[in-house]
Amino acid sequence: MAVYSVSQVTSYLRTLLERDDVVRELWVGGEVASLSRSATGHSYFSLRETDSTLRCVMFRNSLGAERLTGGAAVIAHGRISLYEARGDLQFIVDMVQDEGVGELQLKLDQLKLKLQQEGLFEPSRKRGLPAYPQKVAVVTSPTGAVWQDIQTVIARRYPLVELLLAPTPVQGDSASSGIVEAFKALNDLNDVDAVILARGGGSLEDLWPFNEEAVARAIYASRSPVVSAIGHESDFTIADIVADRRAPTPSAAAEMVTPDRLELAAKLLVDRRALAAGVARNQSAKANGVELSIQRLRRGLPDLDSMRIRIDGLLGSADTYLKHSADLRAERLDGLRLRLEALSPRDTLRRGYAVLERLDNRAIVTDADHVDVGDGVRVMLSRGSIDADIVSATSADRLHEMEAGHSDE
Repeated sequence: MAVYSVSQVTSYLRTLLERDDVVRELWVGGEVASLSRSATGHSYFSLRETDSTLRCVMFRNSLGAERLTGGAAVIAHGRISLYEARGDLQFIVDMVQDEGVGELQLKLDQLKLKLQQEGLFEPSRKRGLPAYPQKVAVVTSPTGAVWQDIQTVIARRYPLVELLLAPTPVQGDSASSGIVEAFKALNDLNDVDAVILARGGGSLEDLWPFNEEAVARAIYASRSPVVSAIGHESDFTIADIVADRRAPTPSAAAEMVTPDRLELAAKLLVDRRALAAGVARNQSAKANGVELSIQRLRRGLPDLDSMRIRIDGLLGSADTYLKHSADLRAERLDGLRLRLEALSPRDTLRRGYAVLERLDNRAIVTDADHVDVGDGVRVMLSRGSIDADIVSATSADRLHEMEAGHSDE
């Protein structure tokens, strides 16, 4: 006998339920009972019918969670699963509709849930519209009033833009395929700045092509941002949710994708005045700066008149100094000249003295020992000279002895 653990049994049962095509996706109708919401926003309740009860859980952000109220009769979509921790069988609900909703609405809500789970409604992927578009494409019927309205609005607001019509039926069996083909053709172009998907109002059946999955995916795959303008303001389609922007009417969509030339002209006027005022302020500031620079330069210039007077004073002082210095030097030179003249041999000769010079080597004779008897000498006088021969010479020592002897006598 095989014995299984509790976890093995609960895991096996959960696997069976998840593989069963019937309970993996089904609609269940019943009355909401024992409704409670956790702090995280998840809803826990039961679907009750007579004596039967089905435990349910609906996670937050599931479609229609706000419709849950105690005692309400609803139709819920989801799958049957087993909560292994407690062994509870539960219905995991991902969408809720009020009981009595038509088949089209149920189909629509189911498609919304599918596309939402795939991220086609994610706000973070929404693209902005260009401020100044050059080419705008319109996906609509060429024969309807919508196309005329869009042309009129854009011609009035921003005639610079080029309008491109991508013609398609917007009602009937061929509408959804026509819309998809129009978007494919526009994706082959590289210069479309924005796309308007538009048609007039109508019933849910008339607008159904804009709730088709193929159209939603074509909008999602558009290379250019898409503005949807389907029906009137109260109409709401899946195309509106997938599009980057939704306009309440086709005319509003035309206004949404283009700037108003009158507002642009007014803004340009304000900007031009602001620019002119800014330029004037800048010029005034620059002129003041130049004037201050000129004043600083003028203050920095040398006082030439004072410098000329100072130079004249310095030149006068230098001239006086040089003259005084020259006079002092002249007087010193005169004194030196007089002293030199006093020491000059010529003056000595004029006083009766003579200078004796040897004839052979022109040497001055200052000592009797420098000549011998018979040497030729020249006697230089104050005026002229006399050549003579030495006949005798007495040395200084001998002369002193002779002078000493005379003094003894």
